[in-house]
Amino acid sequence: MINDQIEEFLNYLAVERGLAQNTLLAYRRDLLKYAAFLKECRVNDAAQASRKMVTDFMYAQKEKNLSTNSICRALAAIKTFHRFLVRERMADEDPTNLVETPKLWKRVPEVLSAHEIEAIIEAAQGRHWQAVRDHAILELFYASGMRVSELSDLRMENIDLEVGYVRCLGKGSKERIIPIGRRAKQAVSRYCQKVRVKLAKGQEPEHLFLSRLGRRISRQSIWKIIKLYARKANVKKEIKPHTLRHTFATHLLENGADLRSVQEMLGHADISTTQIYTHVDRERLKAVHKEFHPRG
Repeated sequence: MINDQIEEFLNYLAVERGLAQNTLLAYRRDLLKYAAFLKECRVNDAAQASRKMVTDFMYAQKEKNLSTNSICRALAAIKTFHRFLVRERMADEDPTNLVETPKLWKRVPEVLSAHEIEAIIEAAQGRHWQAVRDHAILELFYASGMRVSELSDLRMENIDLEVGYVRCLGKGSKERIIPIGRRAKQAVSRYCQKVRVKLAKGQEPEHLFLSRLGRRISRQSIWKIIKLYARKANVKKEIKPHTLRHTFATHLLENGADLRSVQEMLGHADISTTQIYTHVDRERLKAVHKEFHPRG
């Protein structure tokens, strides 16, 4: 029975919420593990699951040495699943209501300081075609907070430099509009006028950022670009593909942006995903207090 409930839930995610195939596969994997665990507890109906069973499942995953990310992702899938069952009146109660991811398991994303991100962007200044392109990539990445894949897939028709926005197609083919600032507009405009035309080699490629062969620049290449200029700027922090995205969100919240607006710009379906950045901000404040308060 529980497997039928999972299939109905996945169908809802695909049809009603339009989630991407990779996301659906991840949900399926996590929920089938959960179903197998419940069956070991002699429960074949998800409506009979208890809060303790959910918690025990999480700790069982931890004992299998699963990463914090994997455990948190599985819990998010289970919570969404149980909320669906209650909403569809297939269950009376949601056992995950009071289940929280232990703070110990939450992995706070690494973010760059304002000084560090400025140094990385400045390191890409130059007249060579590659520097002009890379500078535009870094400026737009930090200005928009797009995912690396979204930046790689960005098409010319989806950026308006006059008004100052990008139209981004995110997970589940959901479209969102992200405003971009003066510096990003200037850097992208310079790249389009002086470099992109040459890289296109007389063709009319759809994508904004091109490789030296005139093709769409890959996600891996963008990641290498970020790491290259981080080294040049002598930034010692570990740089990952989403570091600039995390930095974008954290800096917005630090400067007073509201959580809902940041959620919309990031393209998060659930605001709880965006709330991790408020935790980043709290950790930063604690560090500042500890360093500068006389009795810190």
